Amino acid sequence: MAEDDNYQFLLKLLLIGNSGVGKSSLLSRFVDDQFSLSMIQTMGIDYKNKVVQINGHNVKLQIWDTAGQERFRNFTAAYYRGAMGIFLVFDITDEKSFKEVQQWIEIIETHATENVLKVLVGNKADRDSERLVSPQQGADLAKEYGMPFYETSAKSGEGVEDCFMGMAKSVMTKLTKNDSSLPSIQSPNTRAVSPKINIQNNNSKSERRGCCG
Repeated sequence: MAEDDNYQFLLKLLLIGNSGVGKSSLLSRFVDDQFSLSMIQTMGIDYKNKVVQINGHNVKLQIWDTAGQERFRNFTAAYYRGAMGIFLVFDITDEKSFKEVQQWIEIIETHATENVLKVLVGNKADRDSERLVSPQQGADLAKEYGMPFYETSAKSGEGVEDCFMGMAKSVMTKLTKNDSSLPSIQSPNTRAVSPKINIQNNNSKSERRGCCG
């Protein structure tokens, strides 16, 4: 049996945020422990899986990476429904990406399950000298919406493991308490069926951008 199939629970998580904030790079760092300055730009939606240990259980994290471009936002909205946890990612060197977090929260409120768990992520912490959003600003916004805040660097790996595993553990805790405000926890025999939307292949020759999609 492949390691990817050896699990007791399946959690669906979602990465959202403006284009270029580093969602794809964060996912690659967490799942593959890799970083590239020439990431393939996500066109629509992509995903990766990782099996982790939580409370003695093998838990498969199915993490969906959504395109941040305006033209894809309605296209990817179908994936919000059924998500158990959502990462809202902004770039600490890009004030616009931080200001537009509120717009992403409105999209969550429209399309996701009520009371879905959310985490605010300030990425590119390795570029502190170029910072335009302070840690306090990030913490204040996260507090306003009642969610944890992490600063991460997909390049160095700083905070990435803590961010993803913190979310996964919170989702498992909430779901195993039979909290009805989130989608039912999935086992290998009751896998979630995703909307029939074209999914980007990791090997496809999509448009490349300088860093971090």
